[in-house]
Amino acid sequence: MTPQEIFDKLKSKFGESIIDFKTDKPVDSFIICSPDKIDEICFYLRDYEEFLFDSLSCLSGVDYADGKLGVTYHLFSFPLRHKVILKVFVTKENADVKSVQPVWLTADWHEREAYDLIGINFIGHPDLRRILLPDDWEGHPLRKDYEVPEFYNGMKVPY
Repeated sequence: MTPQEIFDKLKSKFGESIIDFKTDKPVDSFIICSPDKIDEICFYLRDYEEFLFDSLSCLSGVDYADGKLGVTYHLFSFPLRHKVILKVFVTKENADVKSVQPVWLTADWHEREAYDLIGINFIGHPDLRRILLPDDWEGHPLRKDYEVPEFYNGMKVPY
């Protein structure tokens, strides 16, 4: 099944929660979804017999530097041998996205990483806490506007 066919079926099922289909080259085509419905969309993509997306290959947080953050989901179906990319966009001020950890357990650490480094809040994640940085670290180092602190716990940061 092609990404266009997947988009068409999702659009008819979820309506306005499926926002757009982008085919801009040179990147792979992707489907833009609503961040507050991404969990329902992903459950459907995993469980519906026409899709059977049983693998979340990658989940990445992105700072687009214009006040917008995003999450990119790369999905693959081993039984049906097709793939699709989903994206959601949020603002830095309201960086809430529904968690897909209940859909694919592998999302657990991916979402924690995006939370830690970008600052995306995954609603419904069972253990959303820092995974790479210390608990008392301030800020999210992969944001474009992040400024490295001069000192951390009295030690000079070597940058």
